[in-house]
Parts: sequence; structure tokens; C-alpha cells
Amino acid sequence: MSAPLSRRDAIRMRVMACVEIVDTGYVDELGRKSPCHLWTGPDSGNGRGGGYPRMALDGQTMAVHKVSWTNEHGIIPGKKQLDHKCRMRRCIRDDHLELVTHKQNQKRRDQARRKPGAGDQP
Repeated sequence: MSAPLSRRDAIRMRVMACVEIVDTGYVDELGRKSPCHLWTGPDSGNGRGGGYPRMALDGQTMAVHKVSWTNEHGIIPGKKQLDHKCRMRRCIRDDHLELVTHKQNQKRRDQARRKPGAGDQP
């Protein structure tokens, strides 16, 4: 008989059950192709700030990329945000996410908007 899953493993399995690995054309800092892990479950809708993955955890609706990051790396400090380096809101791959300040996140968003085709959601 196998041992029960740890909470961390159970959360990881729940998250990955709703993930599709897709080549979105993202190339990492070392110049390697790096497919996104796109959430296929519910999201935050179409309004301002919409399109971010959402899941229920312990009776609360939470952002999946934050759940996954916290599960793997620990808490997100109060003055930090997760930036999607791949510019894909539905991506939850932890090496596509980076802890940055709000100012850094806004600057990167603005730079990406100036590039043709940047930030397109598959």
C-alpha cells in the first residue's frame, strides 16, 4: 500500500491535471525554446486584469500561478509580484515566472506591448 500524498504533492497533481504544454514561441534567457504550461481550467474572465488562471483551494478562489509558485518556492513577499516572462497569463510554469516589484512588472508589460505580436494569448 502506498503512503498518502503530501499536501504539496496533492496540490501539484491538481494543478498539473489542468495543464497543457504548448510551444508558444517563448525563448528563455539562454536562447532555448521553452514551452509554456498553460492552464486549461477556469480563469478570471475578460475584464481588466482578466485571463489569469483560477482554482478553488481550501474554499478560496486563488490565482493558479501564485498557488503553484508558493507550493514550489514558498511565500511571495509583500512587495513583490510574479511576472510572466513569457507574457502568457495562463502559463503557470515556474521558470517562466519571476518575482519582481510592481514597477518592474509594469515596465516589462509596457515594453512587451510595444513589440509586434507580444503578449498574444494562444
